[in-house]
Amino acid sequence: MMRSARIRRRRGFTLIEALMAIVVLGIGLVGVMGAFGTATRASAEPVVTRQMSAIAQDLLEEIRLKTWQPQANTAPSGCARDTWNDISDYHGYAASGICAVDGTAISALAAYTVSVSVVSDTLGSVSAAKRITITVSHGGRSYTLVGWRTDYAS
Repeated sequence: MMRSARIRRRRGFTLIEALMAIVVLGIGLVGVMGAFGTATRASAEPVVTRQMSAIAQDLLEEIRLKTWQPQANTAPSGCARDTWNDISDYHGYAASGICAVDGTAISALAAYTVSVSVVSDTLGSVSAAKRITITVSHGGRSYTLVGWRTDYAS
């Protein structure tokens, strides 16, 4: 009889062993979930960078297609750019949220900001050149794209 009592006591886990197993598994689970969280946050960064790049490239192309010589125009409303007709009109442009040329806000891009600088500069030996700097920002990160436009018509 004494022997069967000892066998019963040895079966299963004690309360302390069960608590230690739960603590060890919990710590391991927290570590694994932390790694998944970091990987998930990092996977969105390339998407944001590509979106900032696309916004900057689109705006740079829009600016480069405008005429070189300043021309009279009417002031646009809000973040619209549809009345601008030369590259100098874009100097100082800044907007919170991205808009289409006609000023229609693009709701999916509301968290982005953009600023533009168009200044006269020398490109190599070409003195009739303007440096176009576009900076797009999102959540503490920014992307800057620099392009050039020369007065190739003169």
